[in-house]
Amino acid sequence: MSAGPGAALRAVVNALRARRARAAVEAAGDRSIVSVMDRSSAGTRATLRVVGGVCLGGLFVVAIGPLAWLFKAATSRTPETLKEPFALWPSGLHWEYFGEAFSKVNFGQYLANTLWVCLGNWFFCMLVTTTGAYFLAILRPRYAKVVEAAVLATLFIPGVVTLVALYLTVIDVPFIGVNLLNSFWAVWLPAAVSAFNVLLVQRAFAALPRDLLDAAWVDGASKLRVFWSIVLPMSKPILGVVSLLTVVNGYKDFLWPMLVLPKPSMQPMSVALPRLAETTDQAVYMAALFVALAIPVGLFLVFRKQFISAAGAQGAVKE
Repeated sequence: MSAGPGAALRAVVNALRARRARAAVEAAGDRSIVSVMDRSSAGTRATLRVVGGVCLGGLFVVAIGPLAWLFKAATSRTPETLKEPFALWPSGLHWEYFGEAFSKVNFGQYLANTLWVCLGNWFFCMLVTTTGAYFLAILRPRYAKVVEAAVLATLFIPGVVTLVALYLTVIDVPFIGVNLLNSFWAVWLPAAVSAFNVLLVQRAFAALPRDLLDAAWVDGASKLRVFWSIVLPMSKPILGVVSLLTVVNGYKDFLWPMLVLPKPSMQPMSVALPRLAETTDQAVYMAALFVALAIPVGLFLVFRKQFISAAGAQGAVKE
């Protein structure tokens, strides 16, 4: 006795589902702890959702919790924060502390110094990095291998080892005898030379199609024109990664600006804020810290794709 067209249709649907499940298992390669067949169970799916929600909530608390607490402390009175430091909600939002951070602590000046340091670091680093990478990857003189090996060798020298020599160079620049202390040049010039950035961009330049560059030279384009009109526009992704790395390093750098910028009016936030911790009202100080922390967080949210690429590029320099 025939089961009817409905039973045949259900059989076809079940066969398609089984085939799709097998294809998913083959595609995943059974690399997951829970297989695709186990996920077909309603109880397993519910358990995975609960575990995933708990893990996601824990990550949210760990990531957002410090920033939220800092905002609460920045908008609460100092006695309230000292009395109940782990209170979830402030008794009132006191926005005036942000204004006092700019008026009483000169936070605006320290912020301007920080932005000026980051801008100078970015400009001189990109100037040295792109021209050095262009020299090693595109022009390729006979001694390019020697220069590349020398640049690579500097990666094995710890920065602390060269700190004293670099400081002595800054306070008495060879050949010109100029003291660069309390000058932004003392921060910009050392930050401009980065062996990691040069080698990273050099690998990217070397991957550009050589036929296109040769065609430009045959058409009469100069080396500078090829560099400016062809190489740089085709390398925007890697240049964006290097730019973000440079700006972030300049924003968070503490030791070197503290050594070469002892004058308070020249110091960036990374140096000035720790110095003001003991002489500033806690609520005002927390407001300044919140603004200082919100800037890189906002920068990350805007350029998160480039930051992820930058994190992956940290180990990209290899043969």
